[in-house]
Amino acid sequence: MTIEELRNRIDVLDRQLVELLNERARAAQMVGYLKASTALPVYEPNREKIVYANVRAANKGPLPDMELTHIYERIIDVMRALQRNELASERNARGIKEDLSGLAAGAPSPEKGNKQ
Repeated sequence: MTIEELRNRIDVLDRQLVELLNERARAAQMVGYLKASTALPVYEPNREKIVYANVRAANKGPLPDMELTHIYERIIDVMRALQRNELASERNARGIKEDLSGLAAGAPSPEKGNKQ
């Protein structure tokens, strides 16, 4: 193959990786939503160890296990941030819902407070 053909192949693979990473991100967001509804922590070190072990077991090279683990550490960091954002969104939604319930019940709005 020529360099141009190899580069075209890499471009195709990159598009596939982007698609798969976004699919993984959507799954991580759903996990974050479930964690929020069940009060589970975002950071689960035992689960991360399992992911790293699975990745190393599936690795047939040429990437060394350590380098692949480093790549996955970064992927997991990003996915964890997505889950935190999901949790924050869930908390904000609950807070807004509670504020609206309080306003409907005649409680003072957070902006106005209890001025005397």
